[in-house]
Amino acid sequence: MTRDPAELTASDYLDGAREMASANRSFLAHLLAEEAARRTTDPATAAGIRASFPAPATTREENG
Repeated sequence: MTRDPAELTASDYLDGAREMASANRSFLAHLLAEEAARRTTDPATAAGIRASFPAPATTREENG
């Protein structure tokens, strides 16, 4: 992988999103997927990426 963030591709960000999802880091996966979608020129592909990595809930539920 490159050290210059400007050289990263949508595929690089999508790979990172998958890694973060596998590590149960859903918010980071979502952020990386959003960047992958932003760098994708095809709107249908971008929508698919966003659907695969939805924003996690921002509220926490405590077990009683």
